Order: sequence, then structure tokens, then C-alpha cells
Amino acid sequence: MAGTATPATALLTRQRIPFRVHPYQVSPDTPDYGAAVALALGVAAEQVFKTLVAQVDGALAVGVVPVTGELDLKAFAAALGGKRAVLAERALAERTTGYVRGGISPLGQRKRLPTVLDASAQGFAEVYVSAGRRGLQLSLAPADLLAAAAAHLAPIATP
Repeated sequence: MAGTATPATALLTRQRIPFRVHPYQVSPDTPDYGAAVALALGVAAEQVFKTLVAQVDGALAVGVVPVTGELDLKAFAAALGGKRAVLAERALAERTTGYVRGGISPLGQRKRLPTVLDASAQGFAEVYVSAGRRGLQLSLAPADLLAAAAAHLAPIATP
């Protein structure tokens, strides 16, 4: 599909991991952006995951959680063997990943960071994550997302 190449889709293509691309139109200023994206795609919001960059004991890491919840910072730190986590500043997250807020993908980041996918992802045949730009999601099997992101599963989301 023309205009859908991003570092995330390029990584999946290189690794021969099956995925589908889903364009959508939602204003970045929309309240509850993730739920609006799910609605635009016609899928359950629990199946759409957001990518958040946080600092765990000072080191950057990525948490991937459903748009219906938030990143449980204490559980996230524990999943990475740390004591304390705080969300990273927007500019630091964008500079480190190479993506802009609202389009940060857990895949194809400028610098590979330790990544944790919320355990709820196992309940779906496919999950949706940002493809690396606003207005573009990709869907793939949770096991493939784990493999491509070199991530592990842990319960890191709060409802």
C-alpha cells in the first residue's frame, strides 16, 4: 500500500512477519484519542494498544498497553526489575524513538528499548499498534509483536 512505509512496517517486512496496515482519520487533539482510533477502525478499544515511553530507575523503556487503560508505573518498573518508573518527557520520547507523539510505534524505533507488552494482549488473535505515524495503525498477532519488538509480557496496565 503506497504511503504506508514506516520504520515499523519496514522492520516487519524484513522479518517476514505478517501484518496489516489500517489508515484512519482522527484529529491528534481529540479527547480520548485511543478510543477514537478504535472507533474509526471499527475494532474493540481493548484490542488497540498505545506505546508509552517511561524511565525505569533512570533508563528508558517502552510499555505497550490498551488504550482503555493506563500504564501502571509500579508494575512496569517491577516487570523490568526496577524500583521506580516515571513517564518520559515528550521531547525525550520523540527524540529517542524517532516518532512523534500519537504515532510512536513499539517497532522500528531509532534506538531499541526494553519493551513490555501488557498481558491482556494474549486474549486477542491480533492487536493494533501505531505503524509509526499518526493516522496509521498496524495489526498483527501478539506473539509476532513480542518477537519483533523483543518484548516480554507482563500485567502492566490499569483499567
